Amino acid sequence: MAAAVCFNCATLASTSLWPRKQCLDSRVALETIIEQLNVTRVSPGRGRPSRRSGVGPVRCSGIGIGDFIGGDLLKPDLGRWLSDVEEHKALAIYTPHEGGYEGRYLARLKYQGYYFLDLTARGLGDPETTLTKIHPVCPPHVGKQPIARWYFPPEVDYRLAALPPDAKGLVVWIIEAKVLSKSELQFLALLPTLRPKVRVIAECGNWRKVMWKPLKEIAGLTADTES
Repeated sequence: MAAAVCFNCATLASTSLWPRKQCLDSRVALETIIEQLNVTRVSPGRGRPSRRSGVGPVRCSGIGIGDFIGGDLLKPDLGRWLSDVEEHKALAIYTPHEGGYEGRYLARLKYQGYYFLDLTARGLGDPETTLTKIHPVCPPHVGKQPIARWYFPPEVDYRLAALPPDAKGLVVWIIEAKVLSKSELQFLALLPTLRPKVRVIAECGNWRKVMWKPLKEIAGLTADTES
């Protein structure tokens, strides 16, 4: 009986010390991981890594005023954006992953008098048929209704006819255009030639900052192909 009491006391004693022991083990494990990762420690007041570290400080190259003010507040390239839209008429744009930056470029085109047709490349179908021809659409029947087929007018021509007289043109803004094939991108690049009042902006990917290129260059078109 005495042995059982001592065993129970030992068990209680070890249980009461367990949270403190677990905390110490976690702290030791964390310090071990930090030592293995060779985290750079900068000595206070000196601005250089201490001798405990095996690597030098990591510095970012190409830091500009936009990194301190915010990329969404400073846009010195809006003038070039407008001139490139008027010159090339079809652009492939690359935006940061977090999104939101392209809104300022869209708003600047809206201030110029453009109207917008926002589309997603996923589920668009054939761009030539959807944008410039009467195209069929099959609504989901969910297994209960009969399979039907509805016909819709051309998306671009329908909205061009509905534009007010003072409108500068129509901007077809396509998101997720990276899923489109090369031939589909080529048609979008040639769409302003078929419809002179149309401008095409295709989001073809992501980049650290907003950048764009002529869509003809991305689609592999040359000046000889236009004719």
